[in-house]
Amino acid sequence: MAETITILGLESSCDDTAAAVVRLTDGRADILSSVVAGQTELHAAYGGVVPELAARAHAEKLDLCVEEALSGAGVALSDLDAVAVTAGPGLIGGVLSGVMCAKGIAAGAGLPLVAVNHLAGHALTPRLTDGLAFPYLMLLVSGGHCQFLLVNGPESFKRLGGTIDDAPGEAFDKVAKLLGLPQPGGPSVESEALRGDPRRFAFPRPLLDREGCDFSFSGLKTALLRARDALIAEKGGLTVQDRADLCAGFQAAVRDVLAEKSRRALAACNAPSFAVAGGVAANRSIRAALKDVAAETGAEFLAPPLALCTDNAAMIAWAGIERYRLGARNGMELSARPRWPLDTSGPALIGSGKKGAKA
Repeated sequence: MAETITILGLESSCDDTAAAVVRLTDGRADILSSVVAGQTELHAAYGGVVPELAARAHAEKLDLCVEEALSGAGVALSDLDAVAVTAGPGLIGGVLSGVMCAKGIAAGAGLPLVAVNHLAGHALTPRLTDGLAFPYLMLLVSGGHCQFLLVNGPESFKRLGGTIDDAPGEAFDKVAKLLGLPQPGGPSVESEALRGDPRRFAFPRPLLDREGCDFSFSGLKTALLRARDALIAEKGGLTVQDRADLCAGFQAAVRDVLAEKSRRALAACNAPSFAVAGGVAANRSIRAALKDVAAETGAEFLAPPLALCTDNAAMIAWAGIERYRLGARNGMELSARPRWPLDTSGPALIGSGKKGAKA
């Protein structure tokens, strides 16, 4: 008899309120629905995510997203096998909103509750989209996180390296703010960089002079700030070309660092496949460089569709299915966690990004 598992997933760890229904049928995964309510306009005036505003918005939208996801999937609560929810890491108010909503649904419908680590959701996405077999190397590169994970199983992760300060997506957002570009910063900087000269400014490639797979992006952001200030002092302002060249130089530096560190990580773990997820994976220049690195080493390269690279609930529902099949169940005592490392044997990463705690 074919195995069929249908799970509702909830995600609210940062500034996207999301609900999705995913079904596993005899080894094949299908996303029956995926609803994401963003908060870009809500936070636009502040130049970044305001945790309290985000938490309130999650509380207001979660039930509406769930209703839309169930309707879009054509299922009722009685058709579900469990409810999966992001229980961390992330902005605690948002995570708490999701956990409490999931508890209410689980208790009211008599369904099992499955806690999911947000990072595991990203790390397991290639299995949802491509059925990727274990083990594989995952580069999670987003606004709140940046780390290499050797994924050996649904609950078996080894961190090979990560950022010791800013995440790259956070650095893109800060650079956009420094240059007067709209948020989110990633797409804005990428668009400007297309018209710029990446060789005009000699920006540093942090930590490439050290062994290992750790990252640092704070100093790169500071180097751009100094270059901007020097131009303003010299000319009294920035020209359109100045801004484009600054963006191109910054993007090239991030790309080069990510590519070289990926080369080192692949050499260290000798994984047959290399996957990337997170909002920064949508950057075409960075994605092309990572694909080239995989080709150099003979590793298969996988990058999920953009809608599944950024925060979404389909990845949470899928990670919930993976844990559910292993017998994982959580009770009403489940707590929201601002920090939740996947690799509990490794040392904690230093620092905290504006879009969520490092883990």
